[in-house]
Formats: sequence, C-alpha cells, structure tokens
Amino acid sequence: QVQLVESGGGLVQPGGSLRLSCAASGRIFSRNPMAWYRQAPGKERQLVASITSVGAADYADSVQGRFTVSRDNAKNMAYLQMNNLKPEDTAVYYCYVKHVISVEGAYVEFWGQGTLVTVSS
Repeated sequence: QVQLVESGGGLVQPGGSLRLSCAASGRIFSRNPMAWYRQAPGKERQLVASITSVGAADYADSVQGRFTVSRDNAKNMAYLQMNNLKPEDTAVYYCYVKHVISVEGAYVEFWGQGTLVTVSS
C-alpha cells in the first residue's frame, strides 16, 4: 500500500511560483513511476508531469518549460516546482503512483487527496 499526501497549494498571483510536495508512505514508492495530475472545475483530470523511478521526466505541452517535476527516493518525496503560473493553471493537483504488480502489466493505482492551486490577481 502507498499513502500519498500533497501539500504546498495556495493562492498565487499570475507570474508567481509554487512548489508542491507529495509525501509517500510505504516501500514501493521509490521503485515506481509517479505523476502529477490536475483537475480544474468542470473539467476532466489531466496529466501534468510524470517521472520515472530513476528521474526521467515528461511534461504536458501546457506546462513545458514552466513546471519541473522531481523526486527524492531516499525521503519518499516528490515535488512539482511551478513557475510563471497562469490563471489556467488553477486546479486541484493530485499526486499519483502506478505500481505494476505483474509481468503481464497488472497494476494498482494510488492517489493523494489533492491540493488546491489558485492563480488569480
């Protein structure tokens, strides 16, 4: 089992920065890829950024160049550094871990409770 707890959300002005943190419990975090998703009001949840267990990152086009995902496996932590925030970045941000449990590809998903980011002047 993995428990994920996000923190760091809040209200920020356009152009500002925030750093989200995801604290993971359990021993499987370091061996699995993780990702950040977000869900804006009235919209579907979307992938923001992902990072493999060894640190290879990928980003949605909408945040490329502004957001940076990182992880510290020794501390069971993941981070999302968000710079040059825009009003359209307003959403609840979720931490996500996909734990593959078989060679056939079966997996278990874990989600945090989310943290709200509001970008507004």
